[in-house]
Amino acid sequence: MRRKLAAGNWKMNGSSAALAELSALAAPADCTVVICPPAPLLFRAAEIGAENSLHIGAQDCHHENGGAFTGDVSAPMIADAGASYVIVGHSERREACNERNRDVRAKAKATWAAGLTAILCIGESLEDREADNTLDIIAGQLSGSVPNGATADNLVVAYEPIWAIGTGKVPTLDQIKEVHDFIRAELTERFGATVANDISLLYGGSVKPGNAAEIFQAENVDGALVGGASLKADDFNPIIAALAAS
Repeated sequence: MRRKLAAGNWKMNGSSAALAELSALAAPADCTVVICPPAPLLFRAAEIGAENSLHIGAQDCHHENGGAFTGDVSAPMIADAGASYVIVGHSERREACNERNRDVRAKAKATWAAGLTAILCIGESLEDREADNTLDIIAGQLSGSVPNGATADNLVVAYEPIWAIGTGKVPTLDQIKEVHDFIRAELTERFGATVANDISLLYGGSVKPGNAAEIFQAENVDGALVGGASLKADDFNPIIAALAAS
């Protein structure tokens, strides 16, 4: 059975003082709530999360377990800090850091090897959307980024149209449904219905308390990957509540 999952990506925001927001988050019994703070806050966030049923995730990892990679963090280090999830393939890293599908695939494999769950991001640009290339882009990213051996325990897929991230623009419910249904079909073709039907699919891109309930109406939307609205409990809690009620 698929789990409802609300994940918050703090990006390069937050401080020790901001961790107080975690104690104010509500995690319903039927929802998994994940907070992904910057790497320096992982250990302390995991300690707080353990007290109120929150899961903690990292925003990225290196594909190697260790070595001469100054400034990078490995999946085993993330696990050692108490986290259980890792975001891989976020569009901001695909664009700013020139990460390719093969890089995302390697990071997902490293995440799995460390016993962590990958929140693997895919999504099209505005140019791709306007050229009606969305499903081709999604198919290529799924095929190139998701390793063999995916299960509901080690993989969550997050659809984040690049043009909707932090812009306030949100696809129509029909557009979200089309892509999520397509992702489910692609996963089914590759991994079989038993596995694919249990993998949680998240929508991300300007999710807010005011639009969350409508987004969660779509059949194959199992939750959300939330950016700015996850920084404050007062903003994130209504999104979590809308998910729990869906």
